[in-house]
Amino acid sequence: MSIGSEFKEFAMKGNVVDLAVGVIVGAAFGKIVSSLVGDVITPILGKAIGGVNFTDLAVSLGLDPKGAPVLVKYGVFLQSIFDFMIIAFVLFLALRGINKLKKPAPPAADAPPPPPTRQEVLLEEIRNALVKR
Repeated sequence: MSIGSEFKEFAMKGNVVDLAVGVIVGAAFGKIVSSLVGDVITPILGKAIGGVNFTDLAVSLGLDPKGAPVLVKYGVFLQSIFDFMIIAFVLFLALRGINKLKKPAPPAADAPPPPPTRQEVLLEEIRNALVKR
């Protein structure tokens, strides 16, 4: 078997294709959530706490040798934390919904109980034999 045919067989396996689709959808989903956080939630949150724009928050450490300011941009870091928290929460909700779909339906209330297993029948026979002694 040649390397080309082996690679084709590997690349066309379901898991590889599913992974590729998942990565592409995940990247697009990440952009959507980043926009939601950056363009919708953060401005509302900033307005609620006094008109603060998180991405502008920084601490100046002075000037570099060329005269440009050296900044610690902790606001961008806060923005990334918000992104992560919202992505994690949305994924939690999605997986929770998927897991609920996977659970078997509870048995109906009026359905007869399942018959006892072979082991249960044998244990009952042993118990009954011991009681007769």
